[in-house]
Amino acid sequence: MPTPPTTPVFLDLAALSLYIFFAFFTFLVFWLHREGKREGYPLVSDRSDRPNFGTIHGFPETPKPKVFLLHYPHGATVTQGQNPERDVTGLIVENAYNGSPFDPKGDPMKDGIGAASYAMRADTPDLAFDDNLPKIVPLRAAPGWTIPEEDPDPRGKSVTTLDGEVAGTVVDLWVDRSEILLRYIEVEVPGGRRVLVPMFLATVNDEGEVRVKAVTAAQLAAAPGIKSPEQVTLLEEDMVSGYFGGGHLHATPERSEPLL
Repeated sequence: MPTPPTTPVFLDLAALSLYIFFAFFTFLVFWLHREGKREGYPLVSDRSDRPNFGTIHGFPETPKPKVFLLHYPHGATVTQGQNPERDVTGLIVENAYNGSPFDPKGDPMKDGIGAASYAMRADTPDLAFDDNLPKIVPLRAAPGWTIPEEDPDPRGKSVTTLDGEVAGTVVDLWVDRSEILLRYIEVEVPGGRRVLVPMFLATVNDEGEVRVKAVTAAQLAAAPGIKSPEQVTLLEEDMVSGYFGGGHLHATPERSEPLL
């Protein structure tokens, strides 16, 4: 009995590659969407009529907490969702309807809420990669770093604020040794106290005089301070930046009102 001819089986590599790509891309979208829920999830219902509605995960579910190895402090670990947050419930008041913004009860700049809020970063200095030393230091503690002769030097010059008042005198500049740029202006206010002003929120004219439009003279004098005279921690950086950045909204009542 004759043997029937067999049909050869071919492997379509192009189709197989396409199916593998589809499967990989589907998994990638799913994984990225789930990993994106590591912050801000699970959501909490703000429906006052159903206070026990429960948390909202959506699809896919919120991933399991992950343990992170931190560089600051050295060798420390933190588990996602267990990092202590600032309690600001006593500093704000909720409006009458759901979804409305919170209003500060007191001075939002001093309380560090709203536009002046800051993150609870490590209370240790940021370190340079080459020598593992604090990378943001005043020029007096940075040998070899100077201001070019062709650039205005604000040291010893006055600082004028939003209200047109002379709020203090520049005593030094703080340099970022890794990024090779100036980060802060160190200002001595009346009474001898020294505060740091973010360089990017100040303007320096050709004579070296400094203008800070973010705050008033009284607010500059009340700005957050630093513990060490020659280094600034990550937490202190966030507090200083939040304070002066928030001044563009909270410094005066007019700034908090709509433009139209």
